[in-house]
Amino acid sequence: MASLSTWSPIVLVVAFLILAAVAYFFRSRGEPRYKEGTAQTQVFLAGEEAPEPDKRHIRAHNMYWGFFQALKRYYETTMNAHTGIINDYIIWFTSVVAITAVIVFIAGMV
Repeated sequence: MASLSTWSPIVLVVAFLILAAVAYFFRSRGEPRYKEGTAQTQVFLAGEEAPEPDKRHIRAHNMYWGFFQALKRYYETTMNAHTGIINDYIIWFTSVVAITAVIVFIAGMV
């Protein structure tokens, strides 16, 4: 008999099927009068007419302006390291993991 701490694929599949059945039950209890493509699907802005989709999109630059202004010196210095080339990110990640492993190894010897 396997203990509860042992991973069991059968238990995982049964749990997934039970969760899927519960999710389907709640999903099936939705509003039956919902009609796609009608006024029910329009954006509600307190009774005001909604602007076009491209005009109602809030750009992250505008939304986080104060945050970026406060950390402007930090971002200016770190933007040079972000080249957009995946190989550079992998080198940085590998370097950080290697340094962390060395620190953990040395700390384990003490």
